Amino acid sequence: MTLRMTILGCGSSGGVPRIGGDWGVCDPQEPKNRRTRCSVLLEQWKGEAEPPQKERTMILVDTSPDLREQLLKTATKRLDALLFTHEHADQTHGIDDVRALAYRMGQRIPTYMDAHTKPHVVDRFSYLFEKPEGRVHPPILDLQPLLSDGETVRIDGPGGVIKAEFLSVSHGPTASGGFLFNDKIAYTPDVWGVSDKIVKKLSGVDAWVIDALRYNEHPTHAHADRAMKWIAGSAAKQGILTNLHIDMDYQTLCDELPGQHCAGFDGMQITA
Repeated sequence: MTLRMTILGCGSSGGVPRIGGDWGVCDPQEPKNRRTRCSVLLEQWKGEAEPPQKERTMILVDTSPDLREQLLKTATKRLDALLFTHEHADQTHGIDDVRALAYRMGQRIPTYMDAHTKPHVVDRFSYLFEKPEGRVHPPILDLQPLLSDGETVRIDGPGGVIKAEFLSVSHGPTASGGFLFNDKIAYTPDVWGVSDKIVKKLSGVDAWVIDALRYNEHPTHAHADRAMKWIAGSAAKQGILTNLHIDMDYQTLCDELPGQHCAGFDGMQITA
């Protein structure tokens, strides 16, 4: 089996550059500094050679406001599941863009989230889950049983089962989550605190894609030093920093990070 994560977007809530053309310290001549908001695509298939999408299991994590362009770039045509880490706008406000995939497949997309996220997402976008009276368009998402910390869901598809374990983390005052896929690739895009239990659980993973908003401490996000301490504690084979603000230049950050660890970029692919 081949498992691949594509980082669709790795920018902070305003993206890079911010509206108004503000690049901060990021070099505008470096294409990897142009960042859309955070989402990732998981794909799994049998064997090593990449098959057509109809032979892959495909999972989308979060629906950034930039989702339409992100999924056009990956030529995504189908999904087996949609997972949410939390309810903030930069993770959810592209949710209507999965309509095209649901229509194309002719079925609702199984959708997973935790109890904290549900009232925000389902109330805000109720028409996607249940057809309102008098509305012509059908619902496109099928809400699954709510996730709890440490719970593993099995997403079945043409490329075999992908196991997704939900990891409860702190995002300042907001509850947030991450996922561990097939015990190989971890994804925690918005995090301020990670328990020792989770760091231990991620021991020796192939890759940990983790929030590192900026260099200085922040009340709701990990900064680079904190993220790297967690990565070192887990002995992850590769740490990849995401949710990057305008003061995190791609090349500068990569040059500063030890070993195989690096800054993420839009379109980056991690294979396990």
